[in-house]
Amino acid sequence: MLSRRQFCCSGAIAASLLTVDQSFAASQCEALTQATQSAISPDDALARLKEGNERFVSGKSINCDLMAQVQATANGQYPFAVVIGCIDSRVPPEFVFDQRIGDIFSARVAGNVINDDIVGSAEFAAKLAGAKLIVVLGHSQCGAVKGAVDGAELGKLTGLLAKIHPAIEANKNEPGEHTSKNGGFVQAVALDNAKLGVEMLTKKSTVLSELVADRKLMIVPAMHDVATGRVTFMS
Repeated sequence: MLSRRQFCCSGAIAASLLTVDQSFAASQCEALTQATQSAISPDDALARLKEGNERFVSGKSINCDLMAQVQATANGQYPFAVVIGCIDSRVPPEFVFDQRIGDIFSARVAGNVINDDIVGSAEFAAKLAGAKLIVVLGHSQCGAVKGAVDGAELGKLTGLLAKIHPAIEANKNEPGEHTSKNGGFVQAVALDNAKLGVEMLTKKSTVLSELVADRKLMIVPAMHDVATGRVTFMS
């Protein structure tokens, strides 16, 4: 059994740890300002997303007063990153990276493909609004990738899926059948689709390529595992 002194000491330690946790949570819940956004480097932005995903995966997401953040960002926004992801309902960027209102720009389109509208949105976010990082986020079990692999055709979706064909071509020598039944092939295509998306952003945009060259912006591909919630960043 604990002595009274040991009990008091253990209580004091627990209280101090709780204070630290509450202080950390409070700082994470503060809406970004122009000053705090400016102080974040591209590397810092990447670290924030990695830390957020670790909290999400470990069940330690921070509980913030979202209405307070609504009020704090009503007159301006200063997100530190852009996430270009798929519309898949299992991959909501704010949840996956444990971010909140005013923290990240989120652009979502089936297959996280890159088109002119996505590029223009990224230019706005990075050049005009000050974001320091762009993540092209693919994911496992992607329906758009499966559709592209199987040659699906449906209205305007046909043209969208065609944008995934370069990633399919990049894996033309992969073993096994090249259909959605081959999970390894689908995953390989999804991974290359995210990587090629990063290349496409700088090829299509001198605005973004200049920001990257000046080290004011980082653009990276990443993959989200829908079975675990974990995001893996690729160089």
